[in-house]
Amino acid sequence: MKYLFFLFLLIPKAYAEQYHFASINYLIEQEVGRIVLPEIYNRLGIKVIISPLPGKRAQQEAQSGLKDGEVMRIYSYGTETPSTIRIPTPYYQLETMAFIRADSNIKINTIKDLKQYQIVKVRGVKHTNNITKGMTNVKDLDTTTQMLRLVSAGLADVALTNTVDGLVALKKLKITNVRPISKSLDRQSLYHYVHKSLQHLVPKVDQEIKKMKETGDLDALIRDAEQQVLKTSLDQITH
Repeated sequence: MKYLFFLFLLIPKAYAEQYHFASINYLIEQEVGRIVLPEIYNRLGIKVIISPLPGKRAQQEAQSGLKDGEVMRIYSYGTETPSTIRIPTPYYQLETMAFIRADSNIKINTIKDLKQYQIVKVRGVKHTNNITKGMTNVKDLDTTTQMLRLVSAGLADVALTNTVDGLVALKKLKITNVRPISKSLDRQSLYHYVHKSLQHLVPKVDQEIKKMKETGDLDALIRDAEQQVLKTSLDQITH
C-alpha cells in the first residue's frame, strides 16, 4: 500500500481538471472544433474529452448535465438550452448553404424562396432548423450524405448544410450533378457552451479565446485543423 501511495504522488498532475463535451457527428465544422477546443483548454491546463453524437442527443446530454457542454453551436442555442452557458467570444463560424441539382431550374435568392421546394436537412442542427422554422416542406435525415444522395436522385429539391460540409460530402460521394447556389443563405458565429454548473470556466475560457485571437494563434490553429479534417475526409475518398 505504501508503494502505491508513493506511485500516486509521482503521477503527473498537468491536468487537475477534466471535462467531457459533446459534438455533432459527421459535420465538418464540428470535426474542426474537436481539434481546436481541446487545444484552447490545454493552454489552461485542462483536459477535455469529446464524444460525437447526433445533434438532438448532443443537446439533450448537454442540457441534462450528462455531458459538460457542447463543442460549438450558434448563438440561439443558448436561448433554447437555458441550462447551458455560452462562452461570450465565438471561435469559429459557418455558412448555411443550399445545394441543388445542377440541371434544375431552382432559383433561391432568399430564405423565403425555400418554401416552394422540398427541403432536406440534418436532424438537430440549429442553423438549418432556424432557417426552415415554420416550413412544412422539410424532412430530417441523419447525415449530409443521405441528403445529397436524395437531391442527386431527384427525390428532394434542396439540401441545407454548412458550405464546406456539403462540398466535402459531394467529393466523398463522387456526385457531380449537385452544386451549391451562388450565395450562402446565412453566416453565423459558433460558440462553445458549458453546463450551468461550470460557470467558473466561462471567464477563463473566454479570456483564453480572446488572447488567442489577438496573438493570431487561434487563426493558425483553425487553419491547421481545417487542413487536417479536409485531408482526412479526402483520404477516405481514395480508400
